[in-house]
Amino acid sequence: MPKGKSAQKSKIREYTEIIVTAVVLALIVRAFVIQSYHIPSESMENTLLKGDFLFASKFIYGAKVPFVDWYLPAVRDPKPGDIVIFKYPGDGKTDYIKRCIAVEGQTVEVKGTKVYIDGVEQEEDYTKFIYGDRNRRDYGPYVVPEDHIFVMGDNRDNSFDSRFWGPLDKKLLRGKALFIYFSVDYDKHWLRFGRIGDLIR
Repeated sequence: MPKGKSAQKSKIREYTEIIVTAVVLALIVRAFVIQSYHIPSESMENTLLKGDFLFASKFIYGAKVPFVDWYLPAVRDPKPGDIVIFKYPGDGKTDYIKRCIAVEGQTVEVKGTKVYIDGVEQEEDYTKFIYGDRNRRDYGPYVVPEDHIFVMGDNRDNSFDSRFWGPLDKKLLRGKALFIYFSVDYDKHWLRFGRIGDLIR
């Protein structure tokens, strides 16, 4: 075989190996380390806005191994205040994002706009209420069962959360929100430059 063709085949093989390696590494990172998510609704306003794109840590709660019901060891359990990404219990497929309000063994009670955990009123400077002083349905007291957490959206009047469909099984957790890497204002058809790079708390 001519040297030119041999060298060309060697180059093609080298490039193919580089591309395959890069793809495999990217899939591993996406599956076990970090993943991108998009905010499609207003349920977490004003912490997260519709059109925000964020990265989430997948390994902190123990990443799920693709295609099997196995999980890597967790770095730590979710705690109140964490903003978590999970699969909606109703279908096990749709990505949801909410704030963890309480963990297993804690008692949750909602009275109007106030949240009480184990009887203590919580300071929540991140919440939004779009209906002003309108009377709201109270919830609880409710004890969060073992291996579950209780989640709510920051936009309390516009969030479909544990108040409606119950506690979240920790097996459905997929990550903890980290920071916003991109944000689009769909109404103005422009980027929200000031939100890019914001840490999510």
